[in-house]
Amino acid sequence: MTQYRLTPLARSLPATVPFVGPETQERARNRRFDARLGANENVFGPSPHALRAIAEAGHWMYGDPESHDLRCALAAHHDTTIDHIIVGEGIDGLLGYVTRLFVAPGDAVVTSDGAYPTFNYHVAGFGGALHKVPYRDDHEDPEALFAKAAEVDAKLVYLANPDNPMGSWHRGSDIMSALQGLPEQTVLVLDEAYVETAPEGTALPLAWRDPRVIRMRTFSKAYGLAGARVGYAIAAPELITAFHKVRNHFGMNRAAQAGALAALEDQGWLAKVLGEIKNAREGIAGIARRNGLDPLPSAANFVTIDCGRDGHFAKAVLDGLVARGVFVRMPFVAPQNRCIRISCGTPAQLDQVANALPDALAEATRS
Repeated sequence: MTQYRLTPLARSLPATVPFVGPETQERARNRRFDARLGANENVFGPSPHALRAIAEAGHWMYGDPESHDLRCALAAHHDTTIDHIIVGEGIDGLLGYVTRLFVAPGDAVVTSDGAYPTFNYHVAGFGGALHKVPYRDDHEDPEALFAKAAEVDAKLVYLANPDNPMGSWHRGSDIMSALQGLPEQTVLVLDEAYVETAPEGTALPLAWRDPRVIRMRTFSKAYGLAGARVGYAIAAPELITAFHKVRNHFGMNRAAQAGALAALEDQGWLAKVLGEIKNAREGIAGIARRNGLDPLPSAANFVTIDCGRDGHFAKAVLDGLVARGVFVRMPFVAPQNRCIRISCGTPAQLDQVANALPDALAEATRS
């Protein structure tokens, strides 16, 4: 039998992924979900212009390795220059690149306990030492994150605003004030995947050229292109130049670039989708209240629902929904794991949630 000479780090890692995909669960159940509301996808879909651009992209050609046209459009959209922007394979891909740039075995990195686990996955993959701080009142705690970074001499701090999995958010001005506590040699990785769905004033009011922060955004959520895997980061030009040393230069396919460019240009469609998301959040909150549950305020394209007990009970509720054909997820870490998380859906999909939840709750209560 071949003995593969993996690195010691690779041998030490578990063969796991941060999330079990809905397709994996469907194969295990041998049936499709009736309502796919667990992955925070945008069920309202991308702009028709984006779909047309994808279809007409010329798939026989490789994508532009510089994503030049998309980066130029993003620079104009954000009133900056192309040398402040890098495009990558979703925020997940960009998190891998930034970790590769900064984290060597043993290097300290700080995140919140229970925050987006893909970042932790990349840190583990490069041998970093992950330090965690708890949430405060179901919010990530910037002051505590930055204090921990100073304590352990962290190279990176990860913060999502709005947050996944809780949907909570901070005003950008509050994060700006908290940056006074960020150590001088630490970089803040600010994940703004849901910033388009958040209230005005959530985005960090900081110059793009500021060397302390790298902001990451995506076309997967509000723009409805999760399947295309298009994310981008905005940072000081020196940091963007560093990305070119490690990124997959042909990682962005031609169709994804064309679709993202067309989606960005169709701000009218984005406004329509944001209205749908707002209505769906209200619909999910109403379903929760009618069943005696507490929906948490959300600035994202999902609503996190407090099931009122512990993680065991919330998992039983989740399992009951899954058994009834409704795919949802839940936070992994206590005390946030007292909740389930439901992505925004169409009225028909939310009707399925409304029909399934009472029985799922009754079953969980008996268990």
